[in-house]
Amino acid sequence: MKNKITAKEKRRLPIGISSFKKLRENDYYYIDKTHFIRDIIDASAEALLLPRPRRFGKTLNLNMLRYFFEKNEKDRSGLFDGLIIRNDEVFAEHQGRYPVIYLTFKDMKGRNWEDLYEGLCKVISEEIERHVKELNIDCLSVTDRNYFKSLIELKGSKRSFEDSLRILCEALNRCHNKRVVILIDEYDTPLHAGYTNGYYDNVVSFMRNFLSGGLKDNEHLFKGVITGILRVAKESIFSGLNNLGVYTLLQEEFNTAFGFTDDEVKSLLNDCNIIERYDEVSLWYNGYLFSEEIIYNPWSVLNYVASKSKRPRPYWINTASTEIIDNLVTRGGRCLREEIGQLLENKPITKPVYENIVMRDLEKRDDLVWSFMLFSGYLKVAEQVDDETYRLQIPNREVRIIYRNMIRTWFAEKIESNRLEEMLTALENGDMKLFERILRMIVLQIMSYHDLGSESEKVYHALVLGMMVWLSSRYTIRSNRESGYGRYDLMLKPNDPARSGIIIEFKRVYDNEKPEQVLSQALKQIEEKRYTAELEDAGIKEALKIAIAFRGKELWMATNLKQDGCNTKKLHH
Repeated sequence: MKNKITAKEKRRLPIGISSFKKLRENDYYYIDKTHFIRDIIDASAEALLLPRPRRFGKTLNLNMLRYFFEKNEKDRSGLFDGLIIRNDEVFAEHQGRYPVIYLTFKDMKGRNWEDLYEGLCKVISEEIERHVKELNIDCLSVTDRNYFKSLIELKGSKRSFEDSLRILCEALNRCHNKRVVILIDEYDTPLHAGYTNGYYDNVVSFMRNFLSGGLKDNEHLFKGVITGILRVAKESIFSGLNNLGVYTLLQEEFNTAFGFTDDEVKSLLNDCNIIERYDEVSLWYNGYLFSEEIIYNPWSVLNYVASKSKRPRPYWINTASTEIIDNLVTRGGRCLREEIGQLLENKPITKPVYENIVMRDLEKRDDLVWSFMLFSGYLKVAEQVDDETYRLQIPNREVRIIYRNMIRTWFAEKIESNRLEEMLTALENGDMKLFERILRMIVLQIMSYHDLGSESEKVYHALVLGMMVWLSSRYTIRSNRESGYGRYDLMLKPNDPARSGIIIEFKRVYDNEKPEQVLSQALKQIEEKRYTAELEDAGIKEALKIAIAFRGKELWMATNLKQDGCNTKKLHH
């Protein structure tokens, strides 16, 4: 086995490979994460919960722990040759010394409780069968033999399956005279399925009994390591589990074990002779902060490096269902959509972050949305304000595309997409009459009078900003930025300098005002405050200037285009 990676070697990249043994035996490129083993051994907690976003290397790391700790007839020490852990003093003491229970629930996504329960039982029975085949039959009591036989044949009761982790751990400790390592991957996948499909209470009850039995005050346990995406509140799953250490991405512990660090990405790009692509890779795939460590999305980086074109794409977006995220965001009210607009403008939002999440509370508390999105990988911490409050931002360009798609989903539920596309095409072509007519129709169709209170200007701003997302491939969309001598409301800065830029100013019309005067003032403001300065600095010579005035659902519009003059047709109900 080759152990030293050189730039001259062309190693295969481990796309989708989560078996540490396969990766090492077949000489795939491997970024050494074996320091994680030492960190687990040194951790004061017997049981550790390590939540991280999907595709950040949880399964591979857990599989690595298995091949390090597991007692086996075959010597597996060679898998670690050339790696950091090989020269660590813990290697001789702990490698290949423990019985290991290894369970993964990553495929537990049944549409109903019956199907999911059947899947859980099958995963458990297969792991029991693996151990029973290797055990000396004389070390098992008759009761244990009959018990395990019923589980292997899937004939055990629900209670017997809930107790299985505890009883298997006891039997392995007795037979090997060695405490047991329990490794459980993607523990919360069944919980997500239960929440999405309406059987959350069933799966919570089962998982609580199953996990507590094996991990709570278990004298036969050496270490238990659990991975997932969320830290689900103790009262729902880990009730009374006082020996559980929880290390989320907000903690410094284990902050480099999952994902790629900046130095690791540089080494990878250098070894693959594409170090000149570093800035592009950073723009698209880094930006996560685990504690204070900058972390890259490993799935996306590996796919990018493996691609022939070396064109950045949103690889992570297609790796799992975003159903829960979509539901949470599209059902949210005006404030939530405004905050997503802020995020798309690369502005932080300040929110309390709750590390304990009871999933059923997601339906009742909109404030939990941001915590859920942070721990799922859709936000990063930009700054900690106090003990519970953080400034949150979109991590990178790849995730920004996900937010853009969320907004598209919201609009698709409200209006026909072809009408929106027709409106935006009219905007680009300078057909202001058509643009105005469709915009009025959309305002009537989707705006609620409840939205149009004292901050109605923000509502119109957020609405139009959201619709402009469709143009983000051809324009940089900015809002509330300084340019010239003031702050414009909305700007579309074309990627092609030959195109015209677009500046939009929003004004509320009060009862004692005339729309024509308000529109004239808005266009004059664009001119006098030189909002076009930013466009001019970028070499963009032409700018379409639009004033939008409104009173409730009534809307008027004027532009600097000569054929339109000051077009002030009133919206009639």
